[in-house]
Amino acid sequence: MATDVDLPKRQITPVPPPILPISIPQKRPLDDDHAPSVSSPLNPNLDLKSTKIQSHDELAVMTREKPARSKKDSVKKRESKAGPGADSSRATPDPKLKEAVPTESSPLRYKLAPPKPSDFEPARAPVFTPHHEVITPNGSTIKFHQTSEHVYNKKNFHYTHCIADPDFPSSFYYRQTEPAPYGAHISFEDAATNMYMDQEGCHVTTDKGFRSARANVALRQGRWYWECRVTQGTVKVNSDGNVESNGHVRMGFARREAPLDAPVGFNAYSYGIRDVQGQKMHLSRPADFFPAGEQIKEGDVIGLEIQLPSEQLHRKIVQGQYNPAVDSTNEEEATAEAANIVRDRIPIRFKNHIYFEKIDYHTTKELDDLMNPSPVGPSGTGRPGEQPHPNHPTPSLRTLPNSHIKIYKNGVLMGTAFKDLLAFLPPASKPQVQVGAREGMDDGMLGYYPMVSVYRGGAAEINFGPNFWYPPPDFAAASDADSDGDVEMIDAGTVRVAAPPQGESTGSKKQEKIRAAAERYDEHIVEDVLADVIDEVDFWIQDGARIVDRTGGRDEKAETVGIAPGREEIKELVQDD
Repeated sequence: MATDVDLPKRQITPVPPPILPISIPQKRPLDDDHAPSVSSPLNPNLDLKSTKIQSHDELAVMTREKPARSKKDSVKKRESKAGPGADSSRATPDPKLKEAVPTESSPLRYKLAPPKPSDFEPARAPVFTPHHEVITPNGSTIKFHQTSEHVYNKKNFHYTHCIADPDFPSSFYYRQTEPAPYGAHISFEDAATNMYMDQEGCHVTTDKGFRSARANVALRQGRWYWECRVTQGTVKVNSDGNVESNGHVRMGFARREAPLDAPVGFNAYSYGIRDVQGQKMHLSRPADFFPAGEQIKEGDVIGLEIQLPSEQLHRKIVQGQYNPAVDSTNEEEATAEAANIVRDRIPIRFKNHIYFEKIDYHTTKELDDLMNPSPVGPSGTGRPGEQPHPNHPTPSLRTLPNSHIKIYKNGVLMGTAFKDLLAFLPPASKPQVQVGAREGMDDGMLGYYPMVSVYRGGAAEINFGPNFWYPPPDFAAASDADSDGDVEMIDAGTVRVAAPPQGESTGSKKQEKIRAAAERYDEHIVEDVLADVIDEVDFWIQDGARIVDRTGGRDEKAETVGIAPGREEIKELVQDD
């Protein structure tokens, strides 16, 4: 058994001195240039430059800063040092053309394949197949045809003819054009199916329910007049109230949003007159208009006059800037600002034709609600009973002051059927919501179109002037006298100044004269040509002020700024006839 003597003596374990962490702040040595940030009796002369306190972040940034770069000589200075006769071609960089970025007011561009040789041929009219004949009340015969081999404006798309032109390379060689017949007429593309027309586009009929067709001219400002003769419709009204009829006809004005498979006056986008009792139609609500006993029968000629304010005033209204106390409704055309026309379109093929396809304007909920008013107001605005007016909070419900539609029967004024027509310029009109649609753009096709609706054998003949059957009084006076005080040269020694019209002095303000709707066709052509040239110049600037060769379709330069992604081949459109 072990004893205490045998046990070894215990030793004390040595402990090293503690090591302080480096994160503990140490006492900073006093620098020679150190000075307190606040003056004191011991430091009366404070140097503000030396007392600026720098943060740790600023010190870190200073430590990471790169040394100053040496300044290089300019190109001109290097050329001067090289002496006369030196080759400066290597020192001078090649000029680089900046490509302009397209603005919101520029049309969309799509990459397309080169045009085919057939695309350079003039646009062709539809194919006319004889369908039936109608004997008019005056004994003449009208040959109606069924049109085919052309596209219809439907499914929220609008089509216009186009042609390839070598003078428009920046526009992928395509511009707008018109086929025969040349002049104002009922549009073959802007008509419902199952309608029959003559080859001039002046007669229209159907054997179905109500079908409508618009003219090929849009009325946007000013006073315009056209006529509609009922060639087949109501024959007579018996004493017992029964109507003997060969069909029905309605006529009026419609916007682009008005449906073609419904009569004019069906919704808020059109205003019409029906042959039954001469009633006026708007929002599908008939209202008495003709005097008692007046009817619209076969052989009657209905004249329609529309008056619209200037586009300058129109834009103020839709933009919410209209002040009735300041803005006049009779502005001079010379001071009016030109419309900004933006046409987003793409060429498409349909059988033997080539068209521009554009997204058409679509109905809005606010105007649809007018047909079925809600007790809480249109679209939940909480303002029940607030009728459309020029300063309405909703742009589509704003009206045009001093606008109206007058109706004549066989040259006799029946009265003013409609006043304060609804505005149509954007944002009052909006395109169908889909890919590629942009709101707030005016494509130049907005306006009020002459429109005719026929039903079950009803037939009508359209006359856009200037040789009217019953010209209105203002139109006849304006035609007989050139009333602008123009100088008329009779012979070499005689000069005669045209006298102003009766009731108007030479110092009075010029009144707007009524014009034939046929004159609008020539204006449309000028506007389309001008818009095509502007688009070509706009695209040329986007390409860097140079003409890009796209004849092969494989040029790398064709991939320029502003060309939207799209198909490289022009699509083929398929529609049911």
